Amino acid sequence: MTGRAWAHFAGTYATDLVDVVDLAVDPEALDRGGWWAVKGTFEGQFTGYRFASVQRSALPAGPAWQGPPDTGWRSSLDEAAYLTRIARIKRYIEAGEVYQVNLCRMLSAELPSASGGPAALARVLAAGNPAPYQGVMHTGAEWLVCASPELFLSRNGAEIASAPIKGTATAAGEFADKDTAENIMITDLVRNDLNRICTPDSVRVRALLEVQPHPGLLHLVSTVHGLLRPGVGWGEIFAATSPPGSVSGAPKIRALRAISELEPVPRGPYCGAIGYVDADHRTAELAVGIRTFFTSTDQIGRRILNFGTGAGITYPSDPHGEWVETQLKAQRLIALASKASPRVSA
Repeated sequence: MTGRAWAHFAGTYATDLVDVVDLAVDPEALDRGGWWAVKGTFEGQFTGYRFASVQRSALPAGPAWQGPPDTGWRSSLDEAAYLTRIARIKRYIEAGEVYQVNLCRMLSAELPSASGGPAALARVLAAGNPAPYQGVMHTGAEWLVCASPELFLSRNGAEIASAPIKGTATAAGEFADKDTAENIMITDLVRNDLNRICTPDSVRVRALLEVQPHPGLLHLVSTVHGLLRPGVGWGEIFAATSPPGSVSGAPKIRALRAISELEPVPRGPYCGAIGYVDADHRTAELAVGIRTFFTSTDQIGRRILNFGTGAGITYPSDPHGEWVETQLKAQRLIALASKASPRVSA
């Protein structure tokens, strides 16, 4: 089913789609003007959607959400398969090939024909799981709803920032030593990524190991800032920083090879980049596409709702604990998406 394209990010409601650009071919489109919704997949496919009508507005009202039954979700990796892959990552670490790999699995369920659509799901998540980087993108054929806690990239003129998350716990005193070491490792990776596109000596870690509360859990977050070199455009920015280091691993190139080998399905927009670029005002806000639902169509034409979850694996990782972390990250949002919401009048 296709529909009217629209997007909603940071209180901005965009309609009247006028341009769709493959940003791998023409990344400079984001530097030429206009307001763009941007979707980047973990695998590196970036697409820009330019909208002609942009206004400050809340999400549009509409029908209520009707999600899949909570028993209808299937995982691309069960616990046994996930633990087996953790063991393989530890062997790579023992061999000195990699220090950390983010290992993910995809949860999928058939989408009811009368689900209510992305705005309905977004209202449910906003009420039950408020997040700093919430957004919706409907491209006409597919849609996604993001409730991400993590900033991939923000831009204000020449200033650029990223705030990787590494470390998850249910209480402040429950972070492990592994969480601290992992956060520092990935923060250094992000710092190196930004150094490739920023002026010498401008890249700074503004905050390190901040404890941020989110519904049902806590995260460790660090924030890195820099000043872009003159002439650096979005093509260079994406090339230097994608995919996000916090959902890849270190060293990034070797971690990406491990992910390609170990994960049975592509991540798509999960762990990619989701948000907007306002080229007229040289501002942008792109979230890491975690805590994100997105649609697809399977081989027999069924509409599928997808949600990814994962954990960062290091040598000290407790395999069962990492599996439990993937459950913790998913359980609240899957529960919200699996229940009907009260009807909202149009």
